[in-house]
Amino acid sequence: MLQVGKKAPPFDMPSTKDLKTLKENVSLSDYRGKWLVLFFYPLDFTFVCPTEIKAFSDKYDEIKKAGAEVLGVSTDSVYSHRAWINTSEDKGGLGNLRYILASDITKDVSRDYGVLIEDKGIALRGLFIIDPEGYLQYQVVHSLNIGRSVEETLRVLEALKTGGLCGADWKPGQKPLSV
Repeated sequence: MLQVGKKAPPFDMPSTKDLKTLKENVSLSDYRGKWLVLFFYPLDFTFVCPTEIKAFSDKYDEIKKAGAEVLGVSTDSVYSHRAWINTSEDKGGLGNLRYILASDITKDVSRDYGVLIEDKGIALRGLFIIDPEGYLQYQVVHSLNIGRSVEETLRVLEALKTGGLCGADWKPGQKPLSV
């Protein structure tokens, strides 16, 4: 069972790492030694999903500066991912994307992370932060209609990296609580 503080479920999925050939998979072990922001979204070519995907791309430098990588996952194929990336924004596409999208076409990874809607074959909006040793440190799952906040994700990532106690509304740069 997926639980914060336990090892994150391993994965190996087709990805857009090589957008031209689509022949490079991505796995959890690729991120060993780095923080990983892993997020699941329902479908390519939809409405809320591109707002999140673009928001993570827009904040990619800040996420990298915080020592993390980003990986977006849906149950669509890598071919659909590539078509969406290669479609201009004015035509409903993503345009330039600064991180990898992975294809959970088997739905195994979505199931392992507890976000698969079985009867629809799509993922809920699950977001997971995995530490450099592969332990799950944060998880949040939203309904399909609600997008996630990249700012909140960055805040939580920075709080986790302090290793200390960070109270409500803690902000990066503030000291953790003293006990």
